[in-house]
Amino acid sequence: MSGVSGRVPAGERGQTRIADRVVAKIAAQAAKEAVDDPPKEGASPRATVTVHRETARVRVSLELGYPCDIGRQCGGVRRHVVERVKALAGMEVPEVAVQVERLHPSGASIAAQGRIR
Repeated sequence: MSGVSGRVPAGERGQTRIADRVVAKIAAQAAKEAVDDPPKEGASPRATVTVHRETARVRVSLELGYPCDIGRQCGGVRRHVVERVKALAGMEVPEVAVQVERLHPSGASIAAQGRIR
């Protein structure tokens, strides 16, 4: 049977489809990895993804500690999500929208507020 011509090798047959929810899990985990100092009482990042062919558009919702450089944190999340989705799912990510849902004061900022009052 190995001499039959016209057969496509097994490694070249078929197609791989990665579900949107799998890419969303990758993006949420990447966002979690990218946040410098996540708030202890904060919720884990959540992501929604729309996949079209080999392209994923990502929306990430997350909570950050206060005070922090929100712009720097969001930029780091964007970069890391793009890198991880590309590496793990092989998809291009032209857009990562980051939405900060809540800021959690750190213990130090709560203590400072108590001294001011």
